[in-house]
Amino acid sequence: MGLFVRIKEFFSRRKWQPVLGIALGSGGAKGMAHLGALKAFEEAGLEFSVVTGASIGAIVGALYAKGYSSSDMVGIVEGLNRKEFSKNLRPLADLEFAEIFLEQYLDGDFTSLKKPFAAWVTDAKTNTGLCMQEGKLARVLTASAAIPPFFRGVEIDGKKYYDGAFTNAVPADACRELGADFVVGIDLAAFLQTEERGRVARFLGSAIEMLTPVKYTEDSRSRGYSSSDIMLRPDLKEYSATDISRAAMDAMFEAGYVEAKKQIPAIRKAIEEVKHAHKKAPHGRGTKE
Repeated sequence: MGLFVRIKEFFSRRKWQPVLGIALGSGGAKGMAHLGALKAFEEAGLEFSVVTGASIGAIVGALYAKGYSSSDMVGIVEGLNRKEFSKNLRPLADLEFAEIFLEQYLDGDFTSLKKPFAAWVTDAKTNTGLCMQEGKLARVLTASAAIPPFFRGVEIDGKKYYDGAFTNAVPADACRELGADFVVGIDLAAFLQTEERGRVARFLGSAIEMLTPVKYTEDSRSRGYSSSDIMLRPDLKEYSATDISRAAMDAMFEAGYVEAKKQIPAIRKAIEEVKHAHKKAPHGRGTKE
């Protein structure tokens, strides 16, 4: 091979780029902040190749993995009949209504998605978390969002599952298992007031004890932080997971947008550090085995 050919090959060789992943956390209606964050990332030209989520984060994540933009998702939310949805927010409601709604946008199974995606659920019998990557997509998403006492558990292949937040509220570790080299997490409950957190725990604790064996694990929140390179923490303490008023949803969207915009410089810097570490690693194998 001649010198010119070698030089051309050297400069045309594609530089290694880390696989970017995003882990979207649980939070019910607070998931509007996810849409705001995605809008900010779109404006900045940041695209994520691997997606995971728990609860509302799983639903938003699946839509993103399908190819919907943040504007598309806002349109879906605006098309939701809020009054009809509110009627289903009662103890032990069946999530069939949500599954039917989701099938309009996420029909089929996981193979219909354009990006690798996984939804985190909690096994009702063992109280252990599970990363789901196959099956009927809309059914799995409702299982990931089935928080008692509002909703019944969702049955899949003879087993019952509940909200993934009980065991992994921001499944960043699952994102890495799917191949992400760099993970951005979004925690929707980072600024939940201590007093409110206590009330929620007491309320859900007594209800869950009566209705299901599911309970929060000790690391349900911390594991997301340990596996994320950057964790976004939009300030949503003024809002609840069931607040679906237009004013609240607009404000939560804005909170997510502002937080992502603020963190984009840090995200870009951290990505460059990962690239640099990979370049310096022996044989270009990167920073992970």
